[in-house]
Amino acid sequence: MATTKKTTTPKKSTVKLTKERVITIYMEYVLEHETTPKTVYKFCKENKMTEEQFYQFFGSFEGVQQEIWNTFYQKSIDLMHKSPEVEQFGSREKLLTFYFTFFEMLTANRSYVLFMLKEHREPLKNLSQLKGLRKKIISFVKGLIEEDNKDKNVKLLQRNERIFSEAAWLQTLFLLKFWMDDHSPQFEKTDVAIEKSVNTVFDVFDNTPLERVLDFGKFLFKERMA
Repeated sequence: MATTKKTTTPKKSTVKLTKERVITIYMEYVLEHETTPKTVYKFCKENKMTEEQFYQFFGSFEGVQQEIWNTFYQKSIDLMHKSPEVEQFGSREKLLTFYFTFFEMLTANRSYVLFMLKEHREPLKNLSQLKGLRKKIISFVKGLIEEDNKDKNVKLLQRNERIFSEAAWLQTLFLLKFWMDDHSPQFEKTDVAIEKSVNTVFDVFDNTPLERVLDFGKFLFKERMA
């Protein structure tokens, strides 16, 4: 008697995924393979997920990369606001606290960050993953300056929110490069650079820049000539 062969359909992955889990898997893949994944198909197959599952959270690997930086930012903000005294800080102290926390977050993920920021020979390609971070930092700093300006009745004393926030983004890029090249124990030179650069930016906009600018300039000269 002839028997009919039973056909089976491939089982779908039963892995419960979240956006955070996909990010973790992606970062681990980059670190273990020392390269970024080339196709979503191969990445998903190797990590036992379906493409459908991946696309529930991200439209591309570029989206994953940008979200990783957004996550670094958001976790830094969340940690910062866990300290009750932060709400009593002025804008200068809040920005300092953010940078110290943010670079601690980057240090905890230094191997991944260094790889991703050096992947391409063209610096602009490496910086494309920071698009979302740029928007978030500019928005954050604008909010700080808006709060400051509310307390200044004389318009002449108010800081320009757009210019100040753009300056803060350039400052972030400078600090990022400084941190990447910092070989001091516990990256203590980066901490010094953060404090000096933030104080300098605020003093420039407060029209009392000379002493801090000279101090910061001497620090940079010393570091580059060392």
